[in-house]
Amino acid sequence: MPLPFAPIVGFLLGVALAWAASGELAKDDGPLVASRPFAITAAFSTLVFTPIVGYFVAFHGDWAYLYALPWREVPSAVDFALVLLSGATVAAGFFAATPLVQKKKLGALATLSAAIGAVGLAFLALGARRLSLNGTYAQVHGGFGTEPLAASALGRGVLFMIVVLAGAVAWCVRALSGMADGRR
Repeated sequence: MPLPFAPIVGFLLGVALAWAASGELAKDDGPLVASRPFAITAAFSTLVFTPIVGYFVAFHGDWAYLYALPWREVPSAVDFALVLLSGATVAAGFFAATPLVQKKKLGALATLSAAIGAVGLAFLALGARRLSLNGTYAQVHGGFGTEPLAASALGRGVLFMIVVLAGAVAWCVRALSGMADGRR
């Protein structure tokens, strides 16, 4: 997942997980960080979302930066910090949405999600051409040697990570929505 999109997607996933846990969050009076829904959200962020972002930064760095700068010139500490920050946005979305979910303010939750989603769609429109390419920074800016994303190993990685992410989100939503019913 490209770094400009990762915080947006992470935040929206956190909001979605809070909404899925609405039944459990409504009856939990303890601190949010000690709740079962937060534990599932934190595990999802740590074990699924952050590694997906990290994969693209580590193995397809120029694409992860949308060819805006040569990835080889970015210090690894910056890569690491951006990956961790992206992973933390899942919890940030969960924390931001929880009060709205608990108070059943679904209109405000929808407005928050739509606003963040609109920013993501704007970034997507701006970066669509670069997202569809596989190459290095020099190839993209020099106009030579690039290949379509769909025909590359990067494209297969994107497809695989989408399947992993969708499966993990589906499992988390099922687990979170089943908590209130007593299902596990």
